[in-house]
Amino acid sequence: MPQEKNLLTSESVTEGHPDKVSDQISDAILDSIIKDDPRARVACETLVTTGLVIVSGEITTDTYVEIPSVVRETVEGIGYTRAKFGFDYETCAVLTSIDPQSPDIAMGVNHSAEARSEISDDELDEMGAGDQGMMFGFACKETEELMPLPIMLAHKLALRLADVRKADVLPYLRPDGKTQVTVEYEKYKPVRVRTIVIAAQHSPDVDIKNLLTPDLKDHVITPIVPPELIDDRTKIIVNRTGKFVLGGPKADTGLTGRKIIVDTYGGAARHGGGCFSGKDPSKVDRSASYAARYIAKNVVAAGLAERFEVQLAYVIGRAHPVSVNCEAFGTENVSIDKITELIHEHFDLRPAAIIRDLKLLKPIYKKTAAYGHFGRMEEGFTWEKTDKADVLRSDAGL
Repeated sequence: MPQEKNLLTSESVTEGHPDKVSDQISDAILDSIIKDDPRARVACETLVTTGLVIVSGEITTDTYVEIPSVVRETVEGIGYTRAKFGFDYETCAVLTSIDPQSPDIAMGVNHSAEARSEISDDELDEMGAGDQGMMFGFACKETEELMPLPIMLAHKLALRLADVRKADVLPYLRPDGKTQVTVEYEKYKPVRVRTIVIAAQHSPDVDIKNLLTPDLKDHVITPIVPPELIDDRTKIIVNRTGKFVLGGPKADTGLTGRKIIVDTYGGAARHGGGCFSGKDPSKVDRSASYAARYIAKNVVAAGLAERFEVQLAYVIGRAHPVSVNCEAFGTENVSIDKITELIHEHFDLRPAAIIRDLKLLKPIYKKTAAYGHFGRMEEGFTWEKTDKADVLRSDAGL
């Protein structure tokens, strides 16, 4: 049974946060490769620090990508366009260290057709998982996106920070920033926002108390957070330590894959530990996590449960998952056994089938690398569809 009252806090970061700079570079490189070579194997890792971008990893492809150009275009798009911001797309050094994919890993994956864009039925069992591991998917009825409320608010606040910066509504803002939202619950139902925390990078001459704080309340918080969730006890904390002038890679080294809770459910659900960015969809860390979200969202949309989490587990070289485990936290409207049976009936969880059904061999990944991989309704986020909800509902007898 859920507690009578409890708190959940989730954070997000802007696209200018150094870890997210790294994620976006890795996924931009993946997109540039997969656009011309959907058979490619990509595991791309990025490190950013003062004046330097290092791209490394294992990539096997028949195409050529000018990696430094992709890096600079990505950094420019984020907004690091002047040296005084602490990082500059024109002057940063770019180093690369790329090797082919390990043949030992390739043995378990490549039997079919190198994950070609057209996958035939007789190839589905031949393409094994690219690694062992477990992946989780989650959905709940707290928001219209069927996502936990704290992470959705945190993402929307972070995106709003970037939007008002880029639109020159608040021209003194700079690309780095973080948000954090604490929501108070009663029996799994969000009832109020307890705390909102924003850390926003800014130019040196900004008055935190008299300019930044009221501006962020008016232009960032008010347009995003529903007024019925805010009361006179809600705490709003802006740049708690004072100024935030030095930011981005100059202030903190960034690495691909260091924001895996930001990328998923904000701590409301469990996580298997693998990051997404920089990995082609033969890596089940990414594709099976998307499939697990697809399952969970359709289960909740069908009304089979109010909250739902599914765990998938794979072993390298084997197509079918070695386990599928379901948890509805006491909110199920049919038995867990029945939900599990319906998942096996209606979702093909072999890696090649996931790639086929979710159309993952397309350059869709860079836009996933900031503001969350889930709860997004833009084009390309195929795992957010609820196209199986009706058949699940019908077969469950609801």
